[in-house]
Amino acid sequence: MTTLPTTSQPTSLPGTRAALPRAGARPSSGGAAPLKNNHYQLLQIVLFWAGAILLPLGLVVIVLGWYGAANTPYQYDQLSYLVSGGLLGLGLTFVGGFLYFGAWLARIADDGRQSSKRLADTLLVLADVTSRSAAINDQGVDLAAVPVTAGEGTTLHRRDCALVAHRDDLRAAGDNPDLTPCRVCRP
Repeated sequence: MTTLPTTSQPTSLPGTRAALPRAGARPSSGGAAPLKNNHYQLLQIVLFWAGAILLPLGLVVIVLGWYGAANTPYQYDQLSYLVSGGLLGLGLTFVGGFLYFGAWLARIADDGRQSSKRLADTLLVLADVTSRSAAINDQGVDLAAVPVTAGEGTTLHRRDCALVAHRDDLRAAGDNPDLTPCRVCRP
């Protein structure tokens, strides 16, 4: 499985792949404590193991209750085995089964979250590709990379700079050496 870099500054060097932002990016889950910040996976593991212990334990208690009731001739002893072994075992079996079901639901929820993150990442890549293709004109020139100035300004910007993108008075800067490059977009 290939992962994308998590830097938010896209690179624009020719021949290099642009680093794209990741939706909901978190630190990697590798290392000494992989479940430290992953509460959903921790919940799934706890529910799974609690169900894995309680369900068979309930079945064992039911068998022990049956064995005790089958090996005594007195009805009052059989009734105590039925209550303590049968009902307790049945309760443990149901609780263990519900915990297994909860672990399964936690797994489905985590898979849905992972799918949503992958979809968001794909949409970010698609948005980046379409915005780059929309910025290239018929001659193959990247219009976002054309240096511009706003009005009579003395600062050189890229056309897609956040400081001047909303302005209507942008004009091509040309090769004027007196213009100061913008510290935000760095044309």
